[in-house]
Amino acid sequence: QVQLVESGGGLVQAGGSLRLSCAVSRSIFSKTVMGWYRQAPGMQRELVAVITSGGSTNYGDSVKGRFTISRDNAESTVYLQMNSLKPEDTAVYYCNAHYSSSSFRNGYWGQGTQVTVSS
Repeated sequence: QVQLVESGGGLVQAGGSLRLSCAVSRSIFSKTVMGWYRQAPGMQRELVAVITSGGSTNYGDSVKGRFTISRDNAESTVYLQMNSLKPEDTAVYYCNAHYSSSSFRNGYWGQGTQVTVSS
């Protein structure tokens, strides 16, 4: 059974930092594109950042220059370092794993972790 377990969310003041972690089943980690998505109340789920098995990255426009995605293949874990946080970053953040031949919509999801940024 594939599992994605997120941690690291919480409450932080604007301008602060948080690091999210997502531990992934070893059986799939090396074969998948890993990503972070977020969903604010009343909004659609949106891309935050993705990283391929080879280390290539892509970011949503609203987080470029502030967030960094990385992966530790030895630990089967993907991270999201979030700096210079803004109140508009408040959302539930979801970890996603999908094979490169398919869409993230058909991938595996974590349970989500709440990030709240106060002004």
